[in-house]
Amino acid sequence: MAAEEAHRLADASATAPPKNAAAVDGVAVAAPAAGGGHGRAPGNKLSMVPLIFLIFFEVAGGPYGAEPAVQSAGPLFALLGFLVFPFIWAVPESLVTAELATAMPGNGGFVLWADRAFGPFAGSLMGTWKYVSGAINGAAFPALCADYVARVAPAVSGGGARVAAIVAFNVAISVLNYTGLSIVGWTAVALGVASLSPFALMFGAALPKIRPRRWRATAADKDWKLFFNTLFWNLNYWDSASTMAGEVERPGRTFPRALLSAVAMTTLGYLLPLLAATGAIDAAPEDWGNGFFADAAGMIAGGWLKYWIEVGAVLSTIGLYSATLSSAAFQLLGMADLGLLPRAFALRAPVFDTPWVGILATAAITLAMSFTSFDTIVASANFLYSLGMLLEFAAFVRLRARLPAMPRPYAVPLRGLPAAAALCTVPSAFLVFVMAIAGWKVYAISAVFTAAGVAVYYLMDLCKARGWLTFSAAAADRGGSGGDAMMYRRQGSTASEVV
Repeated sequence: MAAEEAHRLADASATAPPKNAAAVDGVAVAAPAAGGGHGRAPGNKLSMVPLIFLIFFEVAGGPYGAEPAVQSAGPLFALLGFLVFPFIWAVPESLVTAELATAMPGNGGFVLWADRAFGPFAGSLMGTWKYVSGAINGAAFPALCADYVARVAPAVSGGGARVAAIVAFNVAISVLNYTGLSIVGWTAVALGVASLSPFALMFGAALPKIRPRRWRATAADKDWKLFFNTLFWNLNYWDSASTMAGEVERPGRTFPRALLSAVAMTTLGYLLPLLAATGAIDAAPEDWGNGFFADAAGMIAGGWLKYWIEVGAVLSTIGLYSATLSSAAFQLLGMADLGLLPRAFALRAPVFDTPWVGILATAAITLAMSFTSFDTIVASANFLYSLGMLLEFAAFVRLRARLPAMPRPYAVPLRGLPAAAALCTVPSAFLVFVMAIAGWKVYAISAVFTAAGVAVYYLMDLCKARGWLTFSAAAADRGGSGGDAMMYRRQGSTASEVV
């Protein structure tokens, strides 16, 4: 089955629409005009390898942060978790993302899908849930980077030096994003290679020392809540790169292949270091706190590898924040293209062609949140992300039912609506489980953010009706002959470039 699916992903262009047009709801759609928030010319688009590493950093960035899975349940369950969970969560989410991102290859990703399936209110609410979740997630990275640097330079551990380090980190990554998505993508490739290399060396050095009996150990006092939250936190956000689909070169071919490669790379990126570290050293589960991979590398190969992994953690944090900032900025651009936000968010930098308003807004929000203590808010980010994913799965099934003839350069190889719904059942059940184990504070904070999202939708509607703010002209085409169809294809290049 895996080989058959890999073959389908590699040949996803087999169902491509005609060269110079696409049909949505039976409406022929010509190539969109340039300008505004549309997809970029072929020379400026994101190619396969950078997209793989951007997806990788959206999701994981390496095995850093996987240690609590061992701490909470022991090596046996940690290994089983990172072996099985990708198949019940990552693969279904990636397949849904591949189908919808290639069917509607415009910036905004999941916002487009919810809007198309259920209307603008659902699209706006999806945008709120996913943006807030991503912003909270991204806000942790500047502070985390400062924490890593403080291990080498203790002066950065507090006071003005720490504030300066966080601000400098945020500004540097914002400038990097301003210079163009292609540069961000190739930077992600370099960061990915540099941060994963020490784990490859650790795995090689550990091979002669591995004793399989160590893998069977379990924690005496298991913390299943921490265990499942760790798996979820380390293996979500597969759909985040979909917000940049309008910037991808030939998305019908590139997106499915990139997702398949990223799933494989991420899964191996967790499993191989865990196999090496848990199998080569005798360490109690309770020793496996955050950062223990560096200690394990020191025990296996020496202090030089421990230091390299600590440097790799800083590089990984840079990649994580850069990818998060990119996807959030292009989500705002996509929402502006749909008329869900003012047109200002669709503005592009004159030289680098990047959504500078979205970059600036997201950088400012994450910087402000970097100085707060927000453990409960972080848990709320998981809750909001779960709400968004449930809506995303519902949109996938709804679009299969409502628009079966919509061109899908890649389609999940499941025939019939029941099969499509079944694909979403197990991951949806896990999402409900994650939401059910949250505390009342998480429920309250998530309700506040949701209410704010509803308020933003109606506020934007009022501003549109009164003419207080300027919105995308495409938003006025809703309900016009062919206008609705054009809106979902306009960002994603001509049909000949989709595949």
